[in-house]
Amino acid sequence: GGGGAVMAAGEGLVSVDYEVFGKVQGVFFRKYTQAEGKRLGVVGWVKNTSHGTVQGQLQGPMANVRELQEWLRKTGSPQSHISRAEFRNEKKIEALEHKDFTILK
Repeated sequence: GGGGAVMAAGEGLVSVDYEVFGKVQGVFFRKYTQAEGKRLGVVGWVKNTSHGTVQGQLQGPMANVRELQEWLRKTGSPQSHISRAEFRNEKKIEALEHKDFTILK
């Protein structure tokens, strides 16, 4: 691993909340989402909800966040079956509010 990714000023950081529906619990969805987030240089969190979905927040450069949104919508973990992904509360942010991509219990 190299050093932490340096965010260029004015690159356009965004924050967006997400929820993924389908067979997304018990299929390592959170672990894969965390790994994909780290790979793309996106920070945030992911957790299972009590109603069978996975939800969380993504923050990072817009292009990277878009790539992870696409991954959440189409790919997910190998054994998951995504019916849909919803994104809301998208906003531009000045600085990242998370240091890492974490799995919340």
